[in-house]
Amino acid sequence: MRLVDKSFVIIGGTSGIGLSAAKALAREGANLVLVGLDEQSCKDAYVALDGMAHVNFEDAQEEGVAKSAIEICIDIYGNFHGLYHVAGGSGRKFGDGPLHEMTLEGWNKTLSLNLTSLMLSNQAAVQAFQNLKHGGSILNLGSILAFSPSPKYFVTHAYAAAKAAVEGLTVSSAAYYASQNIRINVLAPALVESPMSQRAMTNSEIMNFSASKMPLDGGRVGQPSDLDQAAVFFLSDDSKFTTGQILHIDGGWHLTEGQYG
Repeated sequence: MRLVDKSFVIIGGTSGIGLSAAKALAREGANLVLVGLDEQSCKDAYVALDGMAHVNFEDAQEEGVAKSAIEICIDIYGNFHGLYHVAGGSGRKFGDGPLHEMTLEGWNKTLSLNLTSLMLSNQAAVQAFQNLKHGGSILNLGSILAFSPSPKYFVTHAYAAAKAAVEGLTVSSAAYYASQNIRINVLAPALVESPMSQRAMTNSEIMNFSASKMPLDGGRVGQPSDLDQAAVFFLSDDSKFTTGQILHIDGGWHLTEGQYG
């Protein structure tokens, strides 16, 4: 097992991609602290991990939440080795959409969900590594929509802007903190089956499009588990010579045009 005696915080670790990663890290021997926004998902995650993780029901958009989770990790396990920031979501219901229709609330809420929360968690992780006087790994969840748009079916311009900013923040901070052995990388998936993707998953037209846009493995939709081993790699010492990278796990999305029905 690659992560024995290693301790991690996953922001957004109680469902979907985050919970799948938590299970994969646990199988590798990791100690875990999870933060989730939904109370029921926090309870479910605790059960799914057989009580072998500390789970906090809190909103990562609030200042101090990530810092508190990291402090809990250090208090319980004696150290902190890495952060995986998965938390985020669609701002569509708040008014995200095409630029000419977007509301200010939609813009602000989407950036808060996907960028401000991530900035706060990354900042807390860097400060913790500096205080502990050792390096570590930060992994951020991006999106293929940051650079490969889908103008017909996935038209949320604030979300795309936020995820592009995630890449910019990751690369610029990775350069700055590399000399401190703090590694910062991004996983950028396309459509993955998760609570956030239910709008697309229940639309046959979008599913037909995605089958041509993501042709790998029979044109299926991505599963949270498709990202697990990449997360293990970036959070483990296997990636000790890797930083500032953006890994697209997208079924071929960015290579294809996609066919409209």
